[in-house]
Amino acid sequence: MFALKKALHAFVIAITRVLSKLMPDRVPMTFIGRDATAELCASMAQTQARKVLIVTDAGLVKAGVAGRVTDALDGVGLAWTVYDGVEPDPTFAHVDAGLGQLESENCDAILAVGGGSSMDTAKVIAAMATNGRDARKLEGMMKVRRPPLPLCAIPTTAGTGSEVTVAAVVSETETHTKKFFVDPKLLPEMTALDPTLMAGLPPPITAATGMDALTHAVESFIATTSTPQTERWATAAVKLIFANLPKAHADGADLEARKAMALASYYAGLAFTRTSVGYVHAIAHTFGAYYRTPHGMANAIALPHVLEFSKERARGPLARLGELIGVGGVNEAERVDGFIAAVRDLMARIEIPYTLDALEPGDIPAIAKQALSEAHMNYPVPRYMDQADCERILQRILR
Repeated sequence: MFALKKALHAFVIAITRVLSKLMPDRVPMTFIGRDATAELCASMAQTQARKVLIVTDAGLVKAGVAGRVTDALDGVGLAWTVYDGVEPDPTFAHVDAGLGQLESENCDAILAVGGGSSMDTAKVIAAMATNGRDARKLEGMMKVRRPPLPLCAIPTTAGTGSEVTVAAVVSETETHTKKFFVDPKLLPEMTALDPTLMAGLPPPITAATGMDALTHAVESFIATTSTPQTERWATAAVKLIFANLPKAHADGADLEARKAMALASYYAGLAFTRTSVGYVHAIAHTFGAYYRTPHGMANAIALPHVLEFSKERARGPLARLGELIGVGGVNEAERVDGFIAAVRDLMARIEIPYTLDALEPGDIPAIAKQALSEAHMNYPVPRYMDQADCERILQRILR
């Protein structure tokens, strides 16, 4: 049975590799720097949009971040309304509420302001608005038949890279599962990488989102679907993160470090949306569904354990990453171990734990089964993992 499952996974990945080559190379129009928000809003005004639904969360409204965006929209004469009901791990209830406000306010464009949760919610709302279908009918691969409403994105964290991806994730609360929406039509038209909107980000969120970006880059780099182009994006992201994440964590007002992290997240997003991810994300998604663990934190905790499991089959790529960040070693194996050690050291420097307090021993078999079910759909991992392998990893993550 194990050999059959492994062969089936290999077949699915072969198809995924072909499909990834067919993905359009389009990227959003991108504005970078302190004036990026104003430039994006000015460009939206030139697209004949009449009223914009801003999709964000209550925390960003309270912090004044959303207000800076609405000021920029006011400056170019664009009407707006704010839907601030987004929460971490958004559910179908969140997207339904956002769609209801969009329709009642007669909005014809959407601007996501926030982290991955806001951008994912905005993508699904935009697709629902033009396709006339319940969100659950759009879940899956290539289900968005009509182009969504015009969608732009302003990330306020440097981690998800959702501003340049073709995917969105919504949580199903009843089943503790994540529902995936994957379609090139979900790619935002424009994005703004504005470090001034990230300056007030607390150190724990800076750490978790930064590790999210690192996970995207590393899993893309070691994926069997990687290409020379995705490798260039992924290595740029890894180098920027190791050089700048500790700086951004230590000094939230360091705008150069913030800008570098925004670019790292952007590059990592460009990479993994073309290669997909791996077991780290599968485990992290399940932690989020079971315990509402922040996605970046969940990725960070799982990352070194999965790299240890994968290292014999991903030795070449991991050794190259070690060389990239200056890890020494007389042979390839030492550079691989050095890179994994550097990941752990980075986690310690930015105060990311190695274990998950919320993880319950009794949940481990179900979590492993669910994570593997997700991963084996289409994740191009370098080494196949079975139920026992995954359970052993989860045992090491216990508090």
